Amino acid sequence: MADNYLEKRYDEYLERKAAAEKAKRKAWKKRMDAYRKRLSGAAPADNTTTNTKKDI
Repeated sequence: MADNYLEKRYDEYLERKAAAEKAKRKAWKKRMDAYRKRLSGAAPADNTTTNTKKDI
């Protein structure tokens, strides 16, 4: 009986751990998508401000 109890508790622990990891990854992806959206909106429309070796 004790083995079944411990196995059940461990399985529940693994399920909680997996759910937490999934939520963490989802939150990270959401933040990364927002960051990428912010970067693309802030990018200059043309490349006149960048220095290249052609200009030198």
